[in-house]
Amino acid sequence: MTLDFKPRLLLGPGPSATHPRILQAMASPTIGYLDPQFFGIMDQVQDMLRAVFETTNPLTLPVSGTGSAGMEAALCNFIEPGDSVLVGVNGFFSQRMCEMAGRYGAEVRRIEKPWGEVFALEDVREKLEKKPAKLAAFVHAETSTGALQPLEGLGDLVHAHGGLLLLDCVTSLGGMPVGIDQNGVDIAYSGTQKCLGVPPGLAPLTISARGQAALMARRSKVANWYLDLSLLSKYWGKERAYHHTVPINMIYGLLEGLNIVLEEGLEVRWQRHRENAELLWAGLEKMGMSLFVPRAYRLPSLTTVQIPTGVEDLVVRRRLLNDYNIEIAGGFGPLASKIWRIGLMGHSSRRENVTLLLAALREIL
Repeated sequence: MTLDFKPRLLLGPGPSATHPRILQAMASPTIGYLDPQFFGIMDQVQDMLRAVFETTNPLTLPVSGTGSAGMEAALCNFIEPGDSVLVGVNGFFSQRMCEMAGRYGAEVRRIEKPWGEVFALEDVREKLEKKPAKLAAFVHAETSTGALQPLEGLGDLVHAHGGLLLLDCVTSLGGMPVGIDQNGVDIAYSGTQKCLGVPPGLAPLTISARGQAALMARRSKVANWYLDLSLLSKYWGKERAYHHTVPINMIYGLLEGLNIVLEEGLEVRWQRHRENAELLWAGLEKMGMSLFVPRAYRLPSLTTVQIPTGVEDLVVRRRLLNDYNIEIAGGFGPLASKIWRIGLMGHSSRRENVTLLLAALREIL
C-alpha cells in the first residue's frame, strides 16, 4: 500500500514544514555509521550545531530521538538518586521534566507559576537560598503556552548557589537567540522539528565544561544506557567507538537544515521569525482577538490566542484542516478549549502563510 494523503500547511506547534532541500538530502543513499565519509558529516553537524546554539562546547551532538529524548538525556546524565532538582513549572513541558527527574530518583522541587507566566530572578533566588539544587531546569520557550522565559542573570544565579542550569530550547533553537555561552547555560537540548525545520527524529544537545565535569564526577553509572553521554561522546568524538546505529538519513537532513539556517544567517532568521509573528499578532488583534501572553514574553515561533466567546475550538480547527489544509493546535491541560496555538517556525514562518491563515480565520469566524 502506498502513501496517499493531502499535504498540509503546518502552522501548529510542530512539526513545521520541511524545506525541499532537506527532503532531497534525506533521500540520499544510506552509508554505514562507521564509514569515514559519515565521520566527516558528523563533524560538520557538530560544528554547525555549536554555531546555532551560540556555544563553543566540545560536547555538542544530536541525540537519536525526538525532543523528549533530548529532555531525558539532559536529566538522566546528571541525576543520581537523592539529588536536588529545582524545576520552574509554568506549563506542560516543565511538568514532564518533573516526571522524568523523579523517575531517576531526584528530590524534585517545583517553583510554580500559572501557565503563561514566567519566572523572575527573585523567584529562583528565594528557592535556592532555602536549599541549593544540583540542577535548576527551565523551559526557554514553553510550547504549551507561548511564553518566553527571560535568561539574563539566571546562569550566574544558579552557579552562585553551586548548581547547573538546564534549559529546554525545543521551540527556540533556530528561531530566536538562545546564547548558551552568554547566558551560562550548562545543559541545553532541542528538537529538529521546530525552528530548525527538519523532520522529527533528532534532539540537538550541548553540555558546558561545568556540565562535563559533573558528568565525570558521577558516583554511579547513568541509569539510561541508550542516552549515556559518556558512551555517546566516544562515538561522536575522536574515538568513533560504536554505540548504536544512528539514523543516517536523519543526520543528512539535519546537516542540510543547519546549512539553510547558517546560509540565511542567525540574526536575519531571528528577525524573520519576529516580523512574521508581529504580522500575525496585528492581524489577530485587528479581528478583535486577544493574545494570551503579554507582548514582552511572547514567543515569535509560537503564538497563543484566546478563543473568542461562543466559538467552538474543534469546529474551527476542523474547518481549517478540511477546507484550507491548514493545521493549528488547541490548548491542553488548564488551557484546553481556551486557546489556539499557532506555530510560525522554520520554513513555515513565511509572510504568505500568515496572510492565508488570517484570511481563512476571517472566513470561518
